[in-house]
Amino acid sequence: MNTTDSLYHVALQTRDHEPTSFENLLADSIERAFAQGFHDLHSLTTYLNSTGSACADGKDWTPESFQQEMSKLGR
Repeated sequence: MNTTDSLYHVALQTRDHEPTSFENLLADSIERAFAQGFHDLHSLTTYLNSTGSACADGKDWTPESFQQEMSKLGR
């Protein structure tokens, strides 16, 4: 039996649009980074930059820009 305590919200289920190409490519790159053991923010952004996965504005990732983008995408 489900109670309100066991319910959860998955943001992807409530999106009003399909993920963009940028979002899909970024998600794929993050998954590859995690699979290779890059779990902290600095090594993750270094990995993204080394594989050519740039920010939406075309610049290199920084820990700050990554956090800002994740905040934006998580709305």
